[in-house]
Amino acid sequence: MGDDSEWMKLPVDQKCEHKLWKARLSGYEEALKIFQKIKDEKSPEWSKYLGLIKKFVTDSNAVVQLKGLEAALVYVENAHVAGKTTGEVVSGVVSKVFNQPKAKAKELGIEICLMYIEIEKGEAVQEELLKGLDNKNPKIIVACIETLRKALSEFGSKIILLKPIIKVLPKLFESREKAVRDEAKLIAVEIYRWIRDALRPPLQNINSVQLKELEEEWVKLPTGAPKPSRFLRSQQELEAKLEQQQSAGGDAEGGGDDGDEVPQIDAYELLEAVEILSKLPKDFYDKIEAKKWQERKEALEAVEVLVKNPKLEAGDYVDLVKALKKVVGKDTNVMLVALAAKCLTGLAVGLRKKFGQYAGHVVPTILEKFKEKKPQVVQALQEAIDAIFLTTTLQNISEDVLAVMDNKNPTIKQQTSLFIARSFRHCTASTLPKSLLKPFCAALLKHINDSAPEVRDAAFEALGTALKVVGEKAVNPFLNDVDKLKLDKIKECSEKVELIHGKKAVLAADKKESKPVPGRTAASGAAGDKDTKDISAPKPGPLKKAPASKAGGPPKKGKPAAPGGTGSAGTKNKKGLETKEIVEPELSIEVCEEKASAVLPATCIQLLDSSNWKERLACMEEFQKAVELMDRTEMPCQALVRMLAKKPGWKETNFQVMQMKLHIVALIAQKGNFSKTSAQIVLDGLVDKIGDVKCGNNAKEAMTAIAEACMLPWTAEQVMSMAFSQKNPKNQSETLNWLSNAIKEFGFSGLNVKAFISNVKTALAATNPAVRTSAITLLGVMYLYVGPSLRMFFEDEKPALLSQIDAEFEKMQGQSPPAPTRGISKHSTSGTDEGEDGDEPDDGGNDVVDLLPRTEISDKITSELVSKIGDKNWKIRKEGLDEVAGIINEAKFIQPNIGELPTALKGRLNDSNKILVQQTLNILQQLAVAMGPNIKQHVKNLGIPIITVLGDSKNNVRAAALATVNAWAEQTGMKEWLEGEDLSEELKKENPFLRQELLGWLAEKLPTLRSTPTDLILCVPHLYSCLEDRNGDVRKKAQDALPFFMMHLGYEKMAKATGKLKPTSKDQVLAMLEKAKANMPAKPAAPAKGTSKPMGGSAPAKFQPASAPVEDSLSNTVEPKQDPKKAKALGVSSKAKSAQGKKVPSKTSLKEDEDKSGPIFIVVPNGKEQRMKDEKGLKVLKWNFTTPRDEYIEQLKTQMSSCVAKWLQDEMFHSDFQHHNKALAVMVDHLESEKEGVIGCLDLILKWLTLRFFDTNTSVLMKTLEYLKLLFTLLSEEEYHLTENEASSFIPYLILKVGEPKDVIRKDVRAILNRMCLIYPASKLFPFIMEGTKSKNSKQRAECLEELGCLVESYGMNVCQPTPGKALKEIAIHIGDRDNAVRNAALNTIVTVYNVHGDQVFKLIGTLSEKDMSMLEERIKRSAKRPSAAPIKQLEEKPQRSQNISSNANVLRRGPTEDMSSKLNQARSMSGHPEAAQMVRREFQLDLDEIENDNGTVRCEMPELVQHKLDDIFEPVLIPEPKIRAVSPHFDDMHSNTASTINFIISQVASGDINTSIQALTQIDEVLRQEDKAEAMSGHIDQFLIATFMQLRLIYNTHMADEKLEKDEIIKLYSCIIGNMISLFQIESLAREASTGVLKDLMHGLITLMLDSRIEDLEEGQQVIRSVNLLVVKVLEKSDQTNILSALLVLLQDSLLATASSPKFSELVMKCLWRMVRLLPETINSINLDRILLDIHVFMKVFPKEKLKQCKSEFPIRTLKTLLHTLCKLKGPKILDHLTMIDNKNESELEAHLCRMMKHSMDQTGSKSDKETEKGASRIDEKSSKAKVNDFLAEIFKKIGSKENTKEGLAELYEYKKKYSDADIEPFLKNSSQFFQSYVERGLRVIEMEREGKSRIPPSTGISPQMEVTCVPAPTSTMSSIGNTNGEEVGPSVYLERLKILRQRCGLDNTKSCLLTC
Repeated sequence: MGDDSEWMKLPVDQKCEHKLWKARLSGYEEALKIFQKIKDEKSPEWSKYLGLIKKFVTDSNAVVQLKGLEAALVYVENAHVAGKTTGEVVSGVVSKVFNQPKAKAKELGIEICLMYIEIEKGEAVQEELLKGLDNKNPKIIVACIETLRKALSEFGSKIILLKPIIKVLPKLFESREKAVRDEAKLIAVEIYRWIRDALRPPLQNINSVQLKELEEEWVKLPTGAPKPSRFLRSQQELEAKLEQQQSAGGDAEGGGDDGDEVPQIDAYELLEAVEILSKLPKDFYDKIEAKKWQERKEALEAVEVLVKNPKLEAGDYVDLVKALKKVVGKDTNVMLVALAAKCLTGLAVGLRKKFGQYAGHVVPTILEKFKEKKPQVVQALQEAIDAIFLTTTLQNISEDVLAVMDNKNPTIKQQTSLFIARSFRHCTASTLPKSLLKPFCAALLKHINDSAPEVRDAAFEALGTALKVVGEKAVNPFLNDVDKLKLDKIKECSEKVELIHGKKAVLAADKKESKPVPGRTAASGAAGDKDTKDISAPKPGPLKKAPASKAGGPPKKGKPAAPGGTGSAGTKNKKGLETKEIVEPELSIEVCEEKASAVLPATCIQLLDSSNWKERLACMEEFQKAVELMDRTEMPCQALVRMLAKKPGWKETNFQVMQMKLHIVALIAQKGNFSKTSAQIVLDGLVDKIGDVKCGNNAKEAMTAIAEACMLPWTAEQVMSMAFSQKNPKNQSETLNWLSNAIKEFGFSGLNVKAFISNVKTALAATNPAVRTSAITLLGVMYLYVGPSLRMFFEDEKPALLSQIDAEFEKMQGQSPPAPTRGISKHSTSGTDEGEDGDEPDDGGNDVVDLLPRTEISDKITSELVSKIGDKNWKIRKEGLDEVAGIINEAKFIQPNIGELPTALKGRLNDSNKILVQQTLNILQQLAVAMGPNIKQHVKNLGIPIITVLGDSKNNVRAAALATVNAWAEQTGMKEWLEGEDLSEELKKENPFLRQELLGWLAEKLPTLRSTPTDLILCVPHLYSCLEDRNGDVRKKAQDALPFFMMHLGYEKMAKATGKLKPTSKDQVLAMLEKAKANMPAKPAAPAKGTSKPMGGSAPAKFQPASAPVEDSLSNTVEPKQDPKKAKALGVSSKAKSAQGKKVPSKTSLKEDEDKSGPIFIVVPNGKEQRMKDEKGLKVLKWNFTTPRDEYIEQLKTQMSSCVAKWLQDEMFHSDFQHHNKALAVMVDHLESEKEGVIGCLDLILKWLTLRFFDTNTSVLMKTLEYLKLLFTLLSEEEYHLTENEASSFIPYLILKVGEPKDVIRKDVRAILNRMCLIYPASKLFPFIMEGTKSKNSKQRAECLEELGCLVESYGMNVCQPTPGKALKEIAIHIGDRDNAVRNAALNTIVTVYNVHGDQVFKLIGTLSEKDMSMLEERIKRSAKRPSAAPIKQLEEKPQRSQNISSNANVLRRGPTEDMSSKLNQARSMSGHPEAAQMVRREFQLDLDEIENDNGTVRCEMPELVQHKLDDIFEPVLIPEPKIRAVSPHFDDMHSNTASTINFIISQVASGDINTSIQALTQIDEVLRQEDKAEAMSGHIDQFLIATFMQLRLIYNTHMADEKLEKDEIIKLYSCIIGNMISLFQIESLAREASTGVLKDLMHGLITLMLDSRIEDLEEGQQVIRSVNLLVVKVLEKSDQTNILSALLVLLQDSLLATASSPKFSELVMKCLWRMVRLLPETINSINLDRILLDIHVFMKVFPKEKLKQCKSEFPIRTLKTLLHTLCKLKGPKILDHLTMIDNKNESELEAHLCRMMKHSMDQTGSKSDKETEKGASRIDEKSSKAKVNDFLAEIFKKIGSKENTKEGLAELYEYKKKYSDADIEPFLKNSSQFFQSYVERGLRVIEMEREGKSRIPPSTGISPQMEVTCVPAPTSTMSSIGNTNGEEVGPSVYLERLKILRQRCGLDNTKSCLLTC
């Protein structure tokens, strides 16, 4: 019973772990009760049991285990933290519960597993259960299967992943245990319930009896879709909703939701892929070529067996496909053809999308083989081509299919049409865009007129299917010329068609017809898909559609949507237009006369051919009147124009009659329903008269009217062909002039560029100069719409002519096409918005590149050439490649069919000769440009292998591969690359080069896409493995790419994908995902209504109409998500705006998904800071040059790529200055609307502007300066402050321009410099301008000197840097300059100084030559100014200026009444602007400030004070100061006046008043948080830390004990302190300044705080302790590693010595030491080992081994051993060389211990001798070091002289003197100044006191207040206690600071005390 009473007293959690089962049973019962009582799921009580739950379920006593399981179930159900236990608990359940005989235990175990699933831990549970299936105990296996089955039954297949279960099912069915087989059968039935027939294929190979039993069970299952009966916690609301529905009697909705679940599982996904390539018969490739058909048959049968596997593993099937293709195409035995087709079918079905890359090779062969008539062959070929179609897209094979459509064989035509019909059934309205539909419809329309009925029927079926898929509105435009009978037949076929996608497609089509679809893009929204030539996505407003423009214009590239959408595009009006086009048969002359006589006066008709011109003129007048009065419907246009053409017709000799006649033609065309038939009657005559001087204008007017009636494209084509079929040059030139004008009026849509170009070429070759000039003018107009690609057509012209064309193009650059004024409204009323997705602009190939004649080169790719490329001899391979390059170069533009070339080139990509690899890559780049967008069909078989080359070890090969991939992507868009598994397979390869290049490429491309294929998710697992790659670059690139993946996939999907990672990896990746989520950019906005559907292309970026009106470009940015309806409303009413505003950016500029509607500057978080770090760390070139070299420009371009819109960047870095002007115009427009972006990219903008300073073009320079003025005005309004980096990379180049010869430029530069002072301190600007005075350019020197004068006048003498004396001496030199202007400027500047400063100027400028001095005196006399009012002005200006700047610093942002805020503001302004400081010593400066702080009225009196008294009083004080500064390395001019302010604020940190302390901490935090300000804290770190831990001690001892104090206040103070510390220790340079003593006290304070139980009881106490934890880690990582390690060792020693210290304290110190030990491998090189070993020596001296062993804990001795062991391991035998600082090594066991460790680590054989030699060597070293004493001492003094290492140097000198007491350091001190000598001596004394004082001061938790007070009189001990041995504060200020802190602590008034001290 005694035992019982023992354990009964224990707390519950200890009972649960007790060894007695009774105790545990009692513990579990009590725990169960506690768990049931706790209401709050986040209660801290749960955490106590976190580590015990596994023991609950795995208890060895069965009775106790049952109770444990009950408690565990309640815990899992209710505890917030239960999820953390999933893995271990479920694993315990599987191994220790499922094998129990008691059914109750098993039930509870299953229930626990299901509960874990409910709390969102399904994947972890499933993983453990699947592991359990491998257990040898059948009971466990059965229970695991049962659990999985119940989980599936209750939670459904969305939560429980079926694939891994199905994978193990066959194995379970083979089990010997009947129970396992039965349970497997039950789970198979359950799975079937969820996925139905998808389960059949994976189970096809199980025992037939079992399969039959399953089939019987499956039949019994209900047919309805199953629904989950249990929900995850996150779905509890859904559960409630479902219950409500059921109670209401309607669960239809729920069923509907889940009904969609069934098709989600694809049987194919559940199958295991089979590898078949290795299983092919070895002689397969020989047999397939054999002459005997039986052998060929054997080979094919072997393949047929293999491809029957339903899922095949991806691999290189090129050779196999090639062999099968050859059999299909060339084998004479039709049976083998059918067999090969079956094999292809099997491959396509087994590989699915992975077969897509071979589709292009096989499709033409199969289609051509349809000439075979045998049904079995035809059927096999049909099956093959249908299976292949499913592996690719119609887009990819369209070229091949269309090529076969022209075949003469009717069977081929029939089968091709039937194939198209079947393919259409798989399409939807979005995957069958008009750009694709158009060429198919054109080809099928030919077939419906074919002589063979079967061909006609097949074509009808195909067209009917298209009609069903996309709806009538989309197809009707292509069926204009089809007669009614045929149209009815097509509609009849359409009704019979059943689509694969069921009703969905039709609905989509109907929906599309019924209402406008504002922003749909074609080709399933895959924005990058380039083949869909439908570039100009949504068109706004009722824009006019031109006729079915035969070879429409180029707007695809982003030409402005000139005449009505791009090209004939705005399909909007398609119907109104196409159906209303007037078709009129040609009438005979008799009928015409009859019709004309009905509407014209009889006399009129009679006099038409009168011989008297007056009668003819009168007749024409009547004719005109009659026409004017006629109604449109009654006007017989053809009859009237026939009458006009009647003799004399167009041969009329009288010009007046002719003018009237031409005017009447125009009237008829305008007023009547004028048809093309009528137009053809008159056009010939019009062209004949167009060159006539008198009638030409009337002829043009008539032609324009006809063009409006019959559409410009048709009219222009007729007119051009007529003009060039005659010889009259005048007519030709005037026709060209008319056309130039007409294009501007009508726009460019639908024009047949090809036809024009041939006519223009004829005109260019004409002998008449007027014709040539007109042709060039026309080209200029075309250039506005087509862009630079137009030039490609004329490259073979003579150079002289070409230069004229170029000059014309040059004129047009930068201009935007005018808005169309004609041809818009005529047919627009009936149109709808139907075609707004802009598919139509493809009418006739809008892309100019598509208009180019493409050469067929497949015949040149002979088998000899291919074998050459694959030859063993590299030289022959090179020859082959050279030939290919030659062929492509010669052809320029090629057709997509390139025969066997892809396979041959693919082989060369992994050539062992890297030169050939590079050559191949260059050829592939050429190929991309030559083939254009059609290259996309080669992405899978050639593009992906290029990506593989990114893994090459050679940098130049990788660069070439990247350039090639980019060239391809530019043509193809990204969709092709991201579809399928190819990219993820590449990323899977563990090649660091490949991974980093590929991730870098994706990071560049993904942000530009608006949508991506779903296959992108396949890359995510590999992306996660890259995040943990061994290679740092790969990890970095993966982190960079993470936000862009998330941008497309969303956080949820990305987080879900982490489920398969190891727990440790998962946590890390999730943390990175959280971080990426914060930085995730928004997707690019969909283009504004008129912008083009983005595509790559080959036109240079310069064709971008960036010249859209300013108002428009602004509206784009301000409202990127403009309502489409609003945009539509712009319509015709604002023609100009709609036409220009909707400019479609050019094809290239629009790489992937860019448009101009988004922001031009992208805000990249911390982007600017990172760039500064890179420049500081010399990772990039520093922006410093005399003229910009290419590498600087490239670097800037690279840096800009991530934060400047691509299209703008293209403009900015264009070779042509006009584009720079455009860029500047855009930047001006966006300045106001994108302030954040501008500031975020300011450094890059300024750098780019410096490049413009080197341009020779004045207009660019003027625009640059204009922009700068606006920019600096904006920055000053935003209170922005230029960083040093921005200033130094911009100001020197701006100053170059101040010497420009043009006055206007100089004036602008001066204005900019003036504004700059508002955003950059004048004192910092001064040195830059001073540097400008050294220029060779006299104008620049003069201007700079004048500017210096202005600065002094505005800001006083303090602006002169480095000192007024030095600055004035330099200025005075210029008084003797040769140039008169420079002399005058120098004299004026010094006179200005004289006016401010009086006679003191003569002292400052030093000695001048007599001549110069007399000139100066003369000038001063003439200036006749006295130095009276100026200083007052100066002082008045200063507060104003400082306020301006300080407000920019955003300090505290409190009201003006708060003294402290204004105090710190002033301090800020001083740190940034030394000119605001007075010329007084800083001790006094500080006191004056404090007076000001205490009494605001003093400010008014201050000018008097300074002006009259202080200068005189302080004059003597100024004298020693410069001397000290000149010598000491520790005084920084810039900081002298800031230091005092910081000292004052730091003194307030230790204040007894909490609010004062918080205020001071807040101010310091503001400084620390701003990078450019934080450096002001340098030199004050120890002082600040002392004040902080004093405050911590004060809180601990006083505040916490004070009952009256609100604990919230204390928490707030703690938060401030910890926040400050974290900010400080994030800045490594500052953190490293903390000295050992201070770090020791700080760590003491922090650890004491962590152990303070009073804090834990507070509401937010836990948060404080967590923050302290984080802070301690930061301190350990960021401090100087030597100092912190030393501090921890001393702290450990003290804590072990102190009797009052708690063991927990020592334990935490040791934990810190362990962390430091873990960091040692990275930090060992930065640690001063000698010092650490000295500390360990001291420790071991105080605590010998025996004493340590007496400690209660063994941790101290283990900690020490671990530390020494790690040091030995890292340094090896060299560790013994680091004992130099230890005087008597025998005082501790350190050396012996190290030697023992060394001995163990060395081989036994030579260990002893090695040790001897080592000791000997160390002695020799000592001797040799004495020999090199001079070098050694020189090194030490060098350290003392450097600001960073001064403390270290003094410490080394002290050690050295101690070690070699006879050493003479006098010679080294002799040469230095008195100040330096006394500094060194004082420093040594301080160290001595520190070292000796250490042993005397008893260990305590810190220095007591009494001790601190006693320390004050002794300077050395003060220094020691402050720990400030860096020599920064050597004057009285040190003591002053100390005094202030103590006075603050005592509650005395510091202000008065400071006055007294002064």
